[in-house]
Amino acid sequence: MGKVTTATLRRMKEEGQKITVLTAYDYSMAKILDEAEIDVLLVGDSLGMVMLGYDSTLPVTMEEMLHHVKAVTRAASRSMVIADMPFLSYHLGLIESLRNAGRLIQEGGVQAVKLEGGQEVAETVAAMVKAGIPVMGHLGLTPQQVNQLGGYFVQGKDEGAARKILDDALALEEAGVFSIVLECVPAPVAELITAKVKVPTIGIGAGPHCDGQVLVTHDILGLYNDITPKFVKQFASVHELIKQGLQQYKDEVRKGIFPESRHSYGMAEEELKKLY
Repeated sequence: MGKVTTATLRRMKEEGQKITVLTAYDYSMAKILDEAEIDVLLVGDSLGMVMLGYDSTLPVTMEEMLHHVKAVTRAASRSMVIADMPFLSYHLGLIESLRNAGRLIQEGGVQAVKLEGGQEVAETVAAMVKAGIPVMGHLGLTPQQVNQLGGYFVQGKDEGAARKILDDALALEEAGVFSIVLECVPAPVAELITAKVKVPTIGIGAGPHCDGQVLVTHDILGLYNDITPKFVKQFASVHELIKQGLQQYKDEVRKGIFPESRHSYGMAEEELKKLY
């Protein structure tokens, strides 16, 4: 398969082939994910917590996003790269929103942007799509609205709330999104939305019926243990493996075991004698 595009994702939905999405924040990890043929690399604003140590996604700036985006796009030869638009980067008018989205495309090199919200951002989405910027939507638990939501809770648990998410999904589809992330939504609601919209749905804590799944790479590898949501499955425990390697390095340095001669550079004896 060649480079993954929005057309690839549409075709995968039509053919019933599940889409794989994982987060990437740096060149080295993005290169591994690309080699593993993960379909989409999401440079999420979750980098605020995972990479920068913030307590939420809200402090992340456009400059911080661009810094990480550029590193990821340098590594991705096959995977599609999508960048989150950070908090307030698409809320201060259409011109400012287009400028910020354009920077992620033009300077960052991503193929699409992702933003949170439903009907309230549909006009912004439509303007971006009209400008030639592919947009992924994000509904359900929207972390940038955590203060308004009152915390990180499952969304759409009653008929009214579920209908609002469905209506938002339909509004985003009409506005021109190529895909929609559904986060922390009851599985039956996500299944209904997936059947109703023609664009691929990507679930995170939204059950098995979405067209694809996304998780934070550091969560599934056991690299980030500060928060462990219910929907996360740890596929490897790299944290312990790294710690063991670091402890071995420390021990060998302190005991004089490392470096050995094979890790060092020599010098011609006659040249060395000239220094004395």
